Amino acid sequence: MPGLFDVRKQLVFYGAYHSNPTNVRIHMCFVPLIVWSWEVIQTTLPHPSFLPHAAYKPTDFLVFELSYAALYAAANWLYYFALEPTAALLYLPQYALMLGTATAFGTAYPNALTIGFALQGVSWVAQFLGHGLAERRAPALLNNLLGALVLAPFFVHLEWLFMLGYKPALHKDITNGIGAEIARIRKAEGDRRRADAVQGKED
Repeated sequence: MPGLFDVRKQLVFYGAYHSNPTNVRIHMCFVPLIVWSWEVIQTTLPHPSFLPHAAYKPTDFLVFELSYAALYAAANWLYYFALEPTAALLYLPQYALMLGTATAFGTAYPNALTIGFALQGVSWVAQFLGHGLAERRAPALLNNLLGALVLAPFFVHLEWLFMLGYKPALHKDITNGIGAEIARIRKAEGDRRRADAVQGKED
């Protein structure tokens, strides 16, 4: 797929749907919660038969084991590393901590599945409200489900890094690209509305 490993293209696409500061803050709060609760949900699934039973438990609150959650996290992180290696390495401690605590929670609490789905529901409602009330645009997942779901955590991570001064040239390039993409989308939407209006008059 063209551009799949082009960090600028992927982040410009995602950023074009997340340009409103309020919506960005909502995502910065709730996207990590979506990631964590999804890992909790995966941890409650039966152990995959194709994986050996292997676990490391440094504390009661931090557990690492071979599971669907670990495979999912590893696949996502490898994609982030392919996109932007330095940022992915900086994200690794946080991502590992989220996985470890989610695994500990999912394996220790009988109602973990219910709590995981409840957190998913609250977080997704908050994000849709952010898009509807602040961004006033449909979320990216309606145009690119896989890209939006996989990229969201890394985009939030990069937002924090950019705020701290990470690679200002890359930040500027992506910001400019987002502006150009928003202008293109708005022009296309305007052209579509005008075409619909003309068609309506002809009918």
